[in-house]
Formats: sequence, structure tokens, C-alpha cells
Amino acid sequence: MYKQMYKLPREVTIGSVKIGGNNNIAIQSMTNTKTTDVEATVKQIKQLYTAGADLVRVAILDKKALEAFKQIREQITKPLIADIHFDYRLAVSAFEAGAEKVRINPGNIGDWSKVLKVVDVAKEHNACIRVGVNSGSLDKKLLQKYGSPTSEALAQSALEYDKKLLDYGFSNFVMAIKSSNVKRNIEANRIFAKESDTPLHLGVTEAGTPDIGNIKSAIGIGSLLCDGIGSTFRVTLTADPVVEIGTALNILKSTGLRKTGLEIISCPTCGRTQSDLISIVNEVKAKTKHITTPLTIAIMGCVVNGPGEAREVDLGLALGKGKAALFKHGKVVKTILEQDYVTCLLQEIEDLCK
Repeated sequence: MYKQMYKLPREVTIGSVKIGGNNNIAIQSMTNTKTTDVEATVKQIKQLYTAGADLVRVAILDKKALEAFKQIREQITKPLIADIHFDYRLAVSAFEAGAEKVRINPGNIGDWSKVLKVVDVAKEHNACIRVGVNSGSLDKKLLQKYGSPTSEALAQSALEYDKKLLDYGFSNFVMAIKSSNVKRNIEANRIFAKESDTPLHLGVTEAGTPDIGNIKSAIGIGSLLCDGIGSTFRVTLTADPVVEIGTALNILKSTGLRKTGLEIISCPTCGRTQSDLISIVNEVKAKTKHITTPLTIAIMGCVVNGPGEAREVDLGLALGKGKAALFKHGKVVKTILEQDYVTCLLQEIEDLCK
């Protein structure tokens, strides 16, 4: 239903990664090392890709960082994005240094002719550009028109850039419309997605520390993904960027857009629970981190909802007093004693993964 309301994004190429169309949603993150520390930056890029990132971005602040980027590029085989803010010449040089994609905010670059110089080099290298629009770089005319960086102002700015680039004959670009205000962020992206087939990079900018940032991102990104909006996204947290990948994967799993590893369904516990469900779930979760096979497991604490939930998943455990019913693909296969809950469940999980 929702996907019919919004345009299917066209396909865009970022090195070996394709987004838009019917391709998978790509997870992004960004290094927080000093780019001039080549060894540390290369190490973190590899950590991010190992954790599950599809694309990694590196900040290029100046010529020293650009020279370091060239050395980094030689050591990384997967796509790299160069993050540029003010100097269009750094963006041009980043493409020449091997960046498959460059992030720019036209509002920060200034004169549109400078933006087109970046576009011309991107064309030469069959590379991609991410065009960014956010509250801090909004055109002054739009600020005067709307009075503040409203969702309408952000969307209009993005649509104007979108038209200019397409009219210039360039289509291998992604649009990013971001705000730290979750509601504004959602509304702006919805407005854009109704009018354009340009792929959107999603994110709630400056989401904060993981405790609140994870919630903002789950709402701001997850709701748009459920609408069928978004081809790539980054969870922005004030934390080790590897933490962002874990949250991103959980968002994709929760929205049903990526099937990987275990999804554990468990109840919140109540006065009916007659076993230490919290400890059981935590132990199973800790001992199954290595599992990559997509499986849904239910561990339920009582007979009210337990059997019903357990029947709907690959493997389920409905706990009672001192014993539990073990379900496999909707059928009860055996009854197990309390001391065997975890051992038995782990063995069944391993068997399903074979």
C-alpha cells in the first residue's frame, strides 16, 4: 500500500554496490578516526565492513587528509565515500584519488558552477554523488520563505537540486534530507519521495548517544523504510561507529527488510511467569551471536500467549511450572525440564542451522 504512494527509486551505482531499484537497503557508517592516521582509519574501515556495513565514509578536511585518503584507498578493496563540506576542489581530487562516491552539501559549496565541476569529474569516473540537505545548510531564500527549516523547506531545497542535476544530464546521485527533529525528518523525506525517483539516503542527523539515538533512529529511519522509502541509511550515534552497524542491522531485521541471524521473540514477563525468563533469554542471546542463519525463535514465559507465539516461529519454547513445551515449525516435539531449557534450545538451534 505505502510503496504505491511513493516512486520506486532508480538504480544508482557506488563501485561494486548498487542501491535503489529492487536492490537491498545499504547500511552506511563513517570513520571517526583522524583521516591522517592512515593505520587507524584503515583498521576502523575494516571493522565496519566486518560488522556488516555496505558502505563506509571518510572525512576529507584538507589536503593532508586527501593525501592520507590516497594511501587508505590502496588498502581497502570495498567502496569508499569521501565526505566533503566546503571546498569543491577536494571533492574533485577525491574522485581522482579513487572515491566511488563523494558527499557534498551544495549549500556549503556555494556557487552552483562549483557543484557542476564536481559533477563533471564524477561523470568521468562513473562515480556517485550524495547531495545533502539539512537545516544548517539550507538556502537563505528558503529560510526567508518558510521562516525556519521546516519539512517543506527541506524537501523543496532537495527537489530543486534534484531537478538541476537531472536537467544537467547527471543521474548517478543520491539525495539525503536530514534533520535532528524526527517528525520533520520523516515528513521531508515523504514529500520528496512522492515527487522524485532519486534514491534517498536516510538518517536522523546528530541523533545523540545510543540510549536516545537508537530510539530516534528506529523511529525516523524505520518508519520511512516501512513506507517503502529509502535505499541506504546511516544510524548516527555519539559512540564507536561499529555500534551504529548493530543498530542498523536491528532496524532492517525489525522492518523485515533483511533476514540474517536470530530474531528472538520473548515476553516482558509478569506475575504468571514461573521461570527466570530474563536470564534464559539473555543466555541464549549471548550464546547464539555467531549464528548467521535467519531464524525466528520464541521464548515465552507462560501458557497465555506462549503456545500461540511459539507456533508461529521456526523454534519456540513455552514455559510452564518446572517444564516447557518445545515447538518446531508449529508443532510440539517434546516436553523438557527446566534445567535443560537452554541446553536443549541451543542444540535445536544448531540443528536447524545445519
